[in-house]
Amino acid sequence: MESSSYFLTALLILLSYINSSSVARETSTEFIKTSCSTTTYPTLCYSSLSTHASAIQTSPRLLAHTALSVTLDNTQSTSAMISRLSQSHGMSPREVTAMLDCVEELSDSVDQLRRSVAEMNQLKGSNFALMMNDIQTWVSAALTNEDTCTDGFAETTVSSNVKNVVRGWIVNIAHMTSNALALINSFASVHG
Repeated sequence: MESSSYFLTALLILLSYINSSSVARETSTEFIKTSCSTTTYPTLCYSSLSTHASAIQTSPRLLAHTALSVTLDNTQSTSAMISRLSQSHGMSPREVTAMLDCVEELSDSVDQLRRSVAEMNQLKGSNFALMMNDIQTWVSAALTNEDTCTDGFAETTVSSNVKNVVRGWIVNIAHMTSNALALINSFASVHG
């Protein structure tokens, strides 16, 4: 009889843990969904951040930091893909030039996003406003670089296949950067 009592107690503890873990996950994902609803691209925001719900929990700071980190990772990947694509055979010199210009713009974006992530890690009370201003400036500059890359393809005679592929990649990271900036601005306004 005593062993069944221990078993029942252990089972109740396990079920309680599973239930609280499930509730915490649901609360985190709802927090992300609600926060993302204020961004320009809420579906992309939620899909790119919901997989990080357990790390974000319900922290605006962790949400903004994660959005920056995810954007940085995607920008680095996109830059590498465009760089590889620029080395493909059969591309015209204009296509290669437009792609290399884009890689340079994305390299600047990566640098600005890296600096922003590092600054988010260092946020302190007395310097909060100044540090947030730097982060907002760098993320805005990264978004400008991404837009410049897209413009470079519009202004040259690049084949529609190349233009469409690269534009799709760039638009995706520009949207992610825009979302990250919106979450950063929201965090700054609440905690500034």
